Amino acid sequence: MKHFLAIIAIFLLFAGVGFAQETPAKDSLKIGLVLSGGGAKGFAHIGVLKVLDSIGLKVDYIAGSSMGAIVGSLYASGYSAKQLDSIFGSVNFDEVITDYLPRESKTFYERDNSEKYAVTLPFNKFKLKLPSAISSGQNVYNLLTYLTLPVSDVKEFDKLPIPFFCTATNVETGKAVYLERGNLAQSVTASGAFPSLFQPVIINDQLLIDGGVTNNYPIDELKAKGMDVIIGVDVQDDLATREELTSAPDILLQINNYRTINDMVWKSEKTDIYIKPDIKDFSVISFSEGQRIVKNGESAAREQLGPLVELAKKVGSSNRSTTKFLKSPDSIRINSIKIKGYQKYTRAYVLGKLKLKSNTTVNYTDFSSGVNNLMATNNFDTFEYRFQKSNGIEGYDLLATIKENETTTFFRLGLHYDELYKSAAIVNLTRKRALFDNDVLSFDVVLGDNIRYNLDYFIDRGFYWSVGLRTRFNQFDRDVNSQLIFRTFEEEVSNVNKVDVDLRDFSSQFYVQTLFRKDFALIAGAEHKHLRITSQTLVNQFSTNNDDDYLFENTDYLSVYGNIKLDTYSNRYFPKKGFYFNGDIHWYFYASSFNENFEPFSIAKADIGYAFKIANGLSMTILEQGGFKIGENTTNSMDFGLGGYANNFINNFVSFYGYDFMSITGNSFVKSTFTLDYEFFKKNHFLLAANIGNVEDNIFETGEWLTTPDYTGFAVGYSFETFLGPIEAKYTWSPDTKRDYWFFNLGFWF
Repeated sequence: MKHFLAIIAIFLLFAGVGFAQETPAKDSLKIGLVLSGGGAKGFAHIGVLKVLDSIGLKVDYIAGSSMGAIVGSLYASGYSAKQLDSIFGSVNFDEVITDYLPRESKTFYERDNSEKYAVTLPFNKFKLKLPSAISSGQNVYNLLTYLTLPVSDVKEFDKLPIPFFCTATNVETGKAVYLERGNLAQSVTASGAFPSLFQPVIINDQLLIDGGVTNNYPIDELKAKGMDVIIGVDVQDDLATREELTSAPDILLQINNYRTINDMVWKSEKTDIYIKPDIKDFSVISFSEGQRIVKNGESAAREQLGPLVELAKKVGSSNRSTTKFLKSPDSIRINSIKIKGYQKYTRAYVLGKLKLKSNTTVNYTDFSSGVNNLMATNNFDTFEYRFQKSNGIEGYDLLATIKENETTTFFRLGLHYDELYKSAAIVNLTRKRALFDNDVLSFDVVLGDNIRYNLDYFIDRGFYWSVGLRTRFNQFDRDVNSQLIFRTFEEEVSNVNKVDVDLRDFSSQFYVQTLFRKDFALIAGAEHKHLRITSQTLVNQFSTNNDDDYLFENTDYLSVYGNIKLDTYSNRYFPKKGFYFNGDIHWYFYASSFNENFEPFSIAKADIGYAFKIANGLSMTILEQGGFKIGENTTNSMDFGLGGYANNFINNFVSFYGYDFMSITGNSFVKSTFTLDYEFFKKNHFLLAANIGNVEDNIFETGEWLTTPDYTGFAVGYSFETFLGPIEAKYTWSPDTKRDYWFFNLGFWF
C-alpha cells in the first residue's frame, strides 16, 4: 500500500507539472499579434486595434509585414489605435506614395521639367533604362521617421513599449529577412517596399523589398518568441474567380497571390483568434477608402469579441486606454550633423539645401521642407537619416547617409495639342554635369504641325550669379487679324479681315541669373532675334513673283534685357494659393537693313497674379497684365497682339478670352483676368473666367488705360489633370463682337 500511494503521489506531481506546462499561469500567458500585408487594406488593422484597446487587451509581441509592419511598428512604439486612425486619416497617401514634392521646394529648372514632360527615363550609353520603381519611398521614410522620433534611441525592437519585428525579402537571394534591430523607420520602409512601386532599401548590405513576397504572415516566427496565444489579422486577397480575372494586371496579381493564399490555409489553423476583415471591395491602393476599411476591421474584430474578452480576463486588464500616448515634437534641437555618402556635391551644398546648422532648434515642418528642397534637385536617389539622442545634453545628433544619383543623362517625352500650334510631341535629352558638376545641358525637339526646338545650357550656382545660354526656334502658321500685319506698312487692302501668316522666330540669349530665394530670380542678358513673317494670302496683290510668299518681316534684332520673376504659385495651371510676378524690359538698339526705318525702342511688360482659396475645392486667381512701348513707333512687328488661349506665347502675344488669336493689336495694353476654379472631384476642375482690357497705341500717355474697358470676354470650361498634363475644353464668348470660340488643349504646354 505504501508503494502504491507513493506511485500515485509521483503521478499526480508529474501530472501537475504537465498541466502547468499546458496552461500557463495568468501572469505568464503571452499574447502575440501578427498583422499581414495588404497595402491600403491594412487600414483594417487599425480597426482591430481599436477594439483591442477598448477591451483593454494587452499584447506582448507584434509581428508585421508590409502595411502590417507600418501599423504594427507605430502601435508598438506607443501610439493608440485612436491616434493611428487620426494620423492615417490626415495623411495624403497619393503624395506620400508618389514622392510628391511641393512646387515651392523646386528650383525654376526642376519646375519646368515637372510641368513640361510626361515621361522621364534614365539614358546611359545610348540605352534607355526603365526606373527601378515609380517612387523612391523617400516620403514614406520621412513620415515614419517623424512618427517614430520619440523612440529613435531604441535600437533593439524588443525594447520598444511592445516588442516588435517585421519581415522583408532579400531580392538577390529570394529569402525572408527578419528585422529586429537598427533604424525602425528604415526597417519598416523596407518591409513595405512593394516591388515596382518603391525602390529597394539597403540594410546591412542586403537589398530588401516587401516582406509579403516571402512571408506575409510571420506566425511561426512570432510563436518562436515564446507566445502562447496568437491573434492574427489577415487582410490578404482571396483567389479571384474567372469572372473577376478580366485584365492582365488581375491575372498577374492572382499569380503573385498563389503562394501567400495557399500558405494561409495552414497558417490560419495555427492562429488562435483569426480575424479576417471583409476587404473584397478594396484594392492595395484604396487609400481614399481608409475610413470604410477601418470600420470593416472593427466589425471583423467584434465578431471575435467573445474570445477576445475572455482572453483579456485571463491576462488582466491593460491600462493602455489611460496611458499618455506618443506625440512627435513640433520642433527639434539638432546639436551636431554627420553626413556620409556625398562625392560630387559638397557638405556645404547639402546643408545649404537642407537649410540646417548645428546647435540650432528647428521647426520640424522646416526640416521636412529642407529635405524636400534637397530631393527636388534630382541629384540624389535617397536621403536616409535618423535622430540619435545626444550624450549628456538635450537634443539630437542628426546622422545621415546620402546617395547621389549616378544617372546624369535623361530622355524625356511629352505630348500636346492646342489651337495655335496644333499637334506636337516633344523629345528631350538632358545631360547633367556635362562640363561642370553644377551644369545642365538640355535639348528639346518638338515634332508635329509646327516643328520647333530649344537648346539650353545653364551653370547653376544657386544664390550666386549663374550663367546661361539658350537658343530657340519657334514657328506657327495662322490666320490673324490683318491689322497686326498692315500696321507696319503703308499698303492697305480692302475686304481682307484675316491674313494667313507664317511666323518664324529664331532667338538666342546669353544671360546671368541670381536667386534671392529659390522662387525669386533676377536675370539680365543680351539677345539676338531673327524674325521672319510671310503670307501666302497676299501674294497676288503685293509680290512680284507669284511663286513666293509675301515677305512682311525678315529682320535681325539685337537687344539687352532684364527680368524679375517671383513665383510662389502652388500649381502652375491650377493655383490655389500664392503670388506671381514676371516683369521684363527689352531695349532693341539694332535692326538689320530690312527694317529701313528702324529707331531704337524698348518694350516693357509685367504680369502680376494672386491665387487664394475661397472654400474647400473653390479658389480664385486674379491676374493683372500690362505692357507698353518706349520710343519711336517705327517698328510694329513686336507690338502686342491679344486673343485666343495659350500658356506659352512667344514675344508679345497675350491670351484674351472671347477673341481669336492676335485679333486685338496695339503698342500698349492693360488687362485683368478673374478665374474661379472649382475642383468638384479630385483633379477635375470646373472653370469660370472673365477678362477685360484696353489695347491701343500709347495707352499710358492718353490715359485710356484708366477708362471703361473696350474689350471684354468670358470663358467656361472643364479641365482634367492627367500624367500628360491638363486636358481642357473652354467655350469663350465676347459681348463686344457677339462671337464665340472653342479652345481645346491636351497635355503640358511647351
